[in-house]
Amino acid sequence: MIEIIDLTKNYGLVTGVKNLNFTVEKGEILGFLGPNGAGKSTTMNIITGFIPSTSGTVKVCGYDILDEPREVKKRIGYMPEQPPLYFDMVVKDYLDFVCDLKLVDKRKKKSQISDIMELVKITHVKDRLIKNLSKGYKQRVGLAQALVGNPEVIILDEPTVGLDPKQIIEMRKLIKALGKDHTVILSSHILPEVSAVCDRVVIINQGEIAAVDTPENLSKGFGKSSKFTIRIAGPQKSVFNLLKQVYGIRYVDVHASNEKDICDYIIETEKDIDVRRPVFFELAKVGYPILELKSLDMSLEDIFLRIVTNEKEVE
Repeated sequence: MIEIIDLTKNYGLVTGVKNLNFTVEKGEILGFLGPNGAGKSTTMNIITGFIPSTSGTVKVCGYDILDEPREVKKRIGYMPEQPPLYFDMVVKDYLDFVCDLKLVDKRKKKSQISDIMELVKITHVKDRLIKNLSKGYKQRVGLAQALVGNPEVIILDEPTVGLDPKQIIEMRKLIKALGKDHTVILSSHILPEVSAVCDRVVIINQGEIAAVDTPENLSKGFGKSSKFTIRIAGPQKSVFNLLKQVYGIRYVDVHASNEKDICDYIIETEKDIDVRRPVFFELAKVGYPILELKSLDMSLEDIFLRIVTNEKEVE
């Protein structure tokens, strides 16, 4: 759906992005991450045709942004961090205006506006001035304009900035729903949000790609070991000694609970050794039940900080 090959953008002697290569598949929600100044906005502005690249190729739905910019822009809906809203217009008139800009068939315009307002839940504010809407509803109107024309690709730059927790959850659900019918690129500084909605992530740092993979694979790849917490009912000393003897377990830490003979054990294992079955069978032999088991693999935030910090240290 989107193909980026050797993309480079120079601002005089300063390099914005350098030799970027990645693809976004049809129906995929891709998280696009990086610290401030890493080149995220530059990349999105090139994809959407706002600025030209210095070299390299960007194709959307098979169309090259330099050779056929009109065809590419027809297929992209873009919501920048500050949505391009006209505050003195009412919501429905603004969306009608956007339909005219995007050359939506006049016979389909009314129904399309109605469907989009229903999707982003702004129908009940359609007759209100945009300047009188809350921050959350302004964001929804910004998303609505990106959906006009039913583009195949949706690019969202910080869509939840300034929203309260309830509004963030609603926006996440909406982005997940969009992924069923559209290809979505999501740029955000809220990393738990990216983990919650994205199928895959691209991490960019200092203008270059630092990592591309699913959040799960990145977590496994960057950790030198695996960690999990396990709640076990049984005498603490006996359980502790039993766990330490299981092959592959490097470290065991105990956290006592308020319940008698029930403790949480933090277990660190060799990276490529799965100890869950051996632990289960050893505990079963002595009749100590497992009450809870949770993974403590690296979060996307941990991975992001490690990439950024390590590269700064190298520099």
